[in-house]
Amino acid sequence: MSKVIPVTSPLLPPLEEFIPYLEQMWESRRLTNGGPFHEQLEQALAEYLGVDYLCLFANGTLALVTALQALRITGEVITTPYSFVATAHSLLWNDLAPVFVDIDPVTCNLDPASIEKAITPKTTAILPVHCYGTPCDVEKIQAIADNYGLKVIYDAAHTFGVRQNGTSILRHGDLSILSFHATKVFNTFEGGAIVCPDAKTKKRIDYLKNFGFADEVTVVAPGINGKMSEINAAFGLLQLKHIDRALGMRQRIDQRYREAIGQIPGLELFTLPQGHEANYSYFPILVTERYPLSRDQVYELMRAHDILARRYFYPLICEFPMYRGLPSADLSKLPVAKRISSQILCLPIYPDLPDEVVDTICTLLRQGAGQ
Repeated sequence: MSKVIPVTSPLLPPLEEFIPYLEQMWESRRLTNGGPFHEQLEQALAEYLGVDYLCLFANGTLALVTALQALRITGEVITTPYSFVATAHSLLWNDLAPVFVDIDPVTCNLDPASIEKAITPKTTAILPVHCYGTPCDVEKIQAIADNYGLKVIYDAAHTFGVRQNGTSILRHGDLSILSFHATKVFNTFEGGAIVCPDAKTKKRIDYLKNFGFADEVTVVAPGINGKMSEINAAFGLLQLKHIDRALGMRQRIDQRYREAIGQIPGLELFTLPQGHEANYSYFPILVTERYPLSRDQVYELMRAHDILARRYFYPLICEFPMYRGLPSADLSKLPVAKRISSQILCLPIYPDLPDEVVDTICTLLRQGAGQ
């Protein structure tokens, strides 16, 4: 192939559709600080996602950092080693101690039993991740949180539009954080959001993302500059017009993969939970020991054909220098996360991924299995 195939890529609407937004922006002279596009996007997203309140951010990491500040989290926070580094980094930025626990082998999400075993008098919160858009066991996690008086903040970067039994997964926990990075199902080039349950919490978050300003002369908290610009919000409004079509295209590619490689010995596919409305944000597979090639050999095979499959998530967060000295980073305590990290491979999936590329990837996987 002459074109490099990434893991994910946004569905970009025609450029001419974006021009009217730019013209309105130039006429209004509002480029940031809660302009009209920002306000429209907050309202439109809350309605589309089925949530009550949503606060836009410049990116998902700033949203994570601010969510922890908004709930005044202190001490230790139980979280997953199997995630993007921003999950744990947000804790360090708030001078919090990450406590890593193992994950469930089916969902790759935090194992509730491991959560409960890790609670100490210093524990104040749980920071789970809905990995690959698959919901955590929200009922069990909430029961643990209620029993021990803990806050729950969900890193929901992968779960735009995901519903479980007809209800948005974003309605669980005290707060949920979204990422609108360019590689996500829905994107604003760069962006993010915090989903919160009430107007009082939204007001505090809005203060915190704008340096703590309550009005022109009053600063009520040591906030940061986390605001989304008008140009990002405008692109989000345009993207939202096309999101259902993009999700449908992703679903079709997901099905094409499943039909082609679902029976290849040594490759394991992830199944969707019952009652789960997916967004098909990723297509992860496990390259197990029964497959003739190792995961890394499959990865290199794809790279040799200009296909940028990702070992996502590898290495584990707890293996990075700033975390591996923590007692909870001991890999002997995280056997499931370690195994999955060594076997995981995310195949390309995005709305306009050509069928012939999907077929080439599946052919390579069958050839690797000797078929």
